[in-house]
Amino acid sequence: MTDIVDEYARDGDDEAPAAATSSDTMVIPRIAIQGFCETNEVARIIEASAKDRRMARAHMKVHMGGIVAANEFYAAAPTPNLIILESRDSSSQLLTQLNDLAGVCDEGTKVIVIGHSNDVVLYRELLRRGVSEYLVAPIEIFDLMRSIADIYHDPDAEPIGRTIAFVGAKGGCGASTVAHNVAWHIAGQFDSNVVVADLDLPFGTVGLDFNQDPPQGIAEAVNSPDRLDDVFLDRLLTKCTDRLSILAAPATLDRSYDFDEAAFEGVIDTVRQSVPAVVLDVPHIWSNWVLKTLSSVDEVVVVVAPDLASLRNAKNLIDYLKQARPNDTAPKLVVNQVGLPKRPEIKPEEIANSLGVEASAIIPFDANLFGTAANNGQMISEIDSKNPIGDHFSAIAQVTTGRAEIRKHKKSGLAPLLDKLRGRKSA
Repeated sequence: MTDIVDEYARDGDDEAPAAATSSDTMVIPRIAIQGFCETNEVARIIEASAKDRRMARAHMKVHMGGIVAANEFYAAAPTPNLIILESRDSSSQLLTQLNDLAGVCDEGTKVIVIGHSNDVVLYRELLRRGVSEYLVAPIEIFDLMRSIADIYHDPDAEPIGRTIAFVGAKGGCGASTVAHNVAWHIAGQFDSNVVVADLDLPFGTVGLDFNQDPPQGIAEAVNSPDRLDDVFLDRLLTKCTDRLSILAAPATLDRSYDFDEAAFEGVIDTVRQSVPAVVLDVPHIWSNWVLKTLSSVDEVVVVVAPDLASLRNAKNLIDYLKQARPNDTAPKLVVNQVGLPKRPEIKPEEIANSLGVEASAIIPFDANLFGTAANNGQMISEIDSKNPIGDHFSAIAQVTTGRAEIRKHKKSGLAPLLDKLRGRKSA
């Protein structure tokens, strides 16, 4: 039996297909998927993938019984967009069963086969017969999701951008300031187009921080989902630098801003198809649309101040995100406003270790520098390009765009305090 990987390594005429998507930017469209499994292990993988944020648009259903069950099922039912079939049968039996299935499949239905035979001859024969992909068990969640994404990937389409959400563990800890400065560094440092979307419609500050007062912005995008396209979006964006644009919040209180769960989904999807990086300034509230947004983005950055309230809230927030995003890396942590005069503080290293998340940056407090930047509508490095505080925003830009790793910190003795807080909350 010939191994698929070894065969591709030796065969100069055939090249192993390159992955069209990364785990962060893979796009799985709104499709119906049904799986027919023979083993509980594969069934669990398919069911687990259905819960991943990248599969939010797809509708997945899993059956047992393999290809035999699929043939019986589709004899009296229409086939979905994609069928995932597991088979432990021999190559000849598998091919015979697939021939039978082809007789009941609707035109346009895609098929992924998960087999237990690592045979390149079988692999090539399946592809020749129209099977979209052949995976060899055991498989991982990302193996399956990447295969699905690659099947529906348009090679002529522009790559989609990375979405990075910044949220404060409590109000006033400077999450917006961090988000805007990081976006400015991504645009300038990597010469990359960036859009900052201010999701705090009543109180957003992105316009103030970049010294802009646009007549239109994110409110028009959210309230006109049927008009959302590149042309409409371009009219709503305000250009701040050659590479950075903003979707500003109206910051008015003439009406309430109540949104359903998916209110910002269309806006974010449209923006990320236009630029490599989308920075989301998420307000410190807890609603369905905030939960949906934080659960679906590529990267979450939690900004905390060095005090007990921030520590408690950050713990709850990070625990929730780890549960809601089980297949993603942990949220990034930024400790901000460190060294505020006369304020008792928890050491940043203890905060990081107590939360079980390494700090991407520990930003010192400089009242004159931050105050001047805010009043002038400038970024920190525009005020003073040599100030080391700008290096912290540069580091966050590198980490959130996948260009650097986070440094390790020591263990903390603050964990018992968090346990006590959680015990008090449970009681």
